Amino acid sequence: MYPNLYYAFKDLFGIEITGLQLINSFGFFVAIAFMVAGWILSMEITRKEKQGLFSYTEQTITVGGPVSTTDWLITFFLGFLFGYKFIGAFLLPDVFRDPQAFIFSAEGHPLAGLIVGGLMVFLKYRENQKERLPKPESRIIRIWPHDRVGDFILYAAAFGFLGAKIFHNLENWNEFSKDPIGSLISFSGLTFYGGLICATFAIIYYSKKNKISVIHLADCMAPTMMLAYGLGRIGCQVSGDGDWGIVNNQPNPFGFLPDWMWSYRYPNNVINEGIPIEGCSGPYCMQLPQPVYPTALYEILMCLVLFAIIWFLRKKILTPGRLAGFYLMVNGAERFLIEQIRVNTKYEALPFQPTQAEIIAVCLMLAGLILYWKAPIWFAKEKRPQS
Repeated sequence: MYPNLYYAFKDLFGIEITGLQLINSFGFFVAIAFMVAGWILSMEITRKEKQGLFSYTEQTITVGGPVSTTDWLITFFLGFLFGYKFIGAFLLPDVFRDPQAFIFSAEGHPLAGLIVGGLMVFLKYRENQKERLPKPESRIIRIWPHDRVGDFILYAAAFGFLGAKIFHNLENWNEFSKDPIGSLISFSGLTFYGGLICATFAIIYYSKKNKISVIHLADCMAPTMMLAYGLGRIGCQVSGDGDWGIVNNQPNPFGFLPDWMWSYRYPNNVINEGIPIEGCSGPYCMQLPQPVYPTALYEILMCLVLFAIIWFLRKKILTPGRLAGFYLMVNGAERFLIEQIRVNTKYEALPFQPTQAEIIAVCLMLAGLILYWKAPIWFAKEKRPQS
């Protein structure tokens, strides 16, 4: 396992770059997932724009004017924060003994923050001077939905992270009550469905605000979300963030597969779960006492296959809303199946003792089925895409 990129580079390339300890492996792959998702979403929205399913909105902007005080302050603050924390990490002693604690602490390097903040302000000043006009002008510009993909990703990231944290702590209330602050700032401990639900409401609000067809956008999001989920799970598998299965002591029945794909002990996992590894020294020297199903790996493979299927069907299913309904059904089915061999908190007070993910997965399958069935009626007035 590689808790952060420092260990990955050290093991794979024999290179030790101390600063990479600040880049958590899980967060790195989540960032990759969001970037790829933005690319796929932009392609899909652009394709539907050419089919006349999305239109532009007009906005009046002023060009050639001075930079506002708010922009100056934001520019300086972001530069100061980067210098104070990131540059400061290389200038202060003992930071890399506990990078996570440093990131969320008030510790940093003020001089580095002031220098980088001042540099950012200077660069913005130079850029503004090049664009200044003798008299500022008002211009009307057209903004297409694909121009807003960055905003979609930002909303999804912010509200997705918030929802994932909230739902995880609700699911693991006993752990949260013991250490509320630690649970909230921890890089691990995220529930995908919590993120999906909160991000969905945020994106619907943003779409309606900017007069973007929600149902056509939902169809665009279907392959995007499935691929992003699969890529994000790579971070779970690589870092060993606790997203693993139940104990699996059965011998590997598939001779063509390596044993770690059947059962794995997750050595050097990021949450330090298990028993000490003999001969290991450092902050991540634990492994599980018994091998478990590598469920994150299974989800990666299933999601990539499902993405390929949805990607193929996106030009075959022409009724608005049906592709989104299909995504909800297969997403719920995939998660419900993996929950049967995955470690998770069960609601013992409820019949059958389901997990939170199983309950939400069933709800998603039902919602997807209803959406697929009712879409021709509910969205009869929406424009239909061309095959």
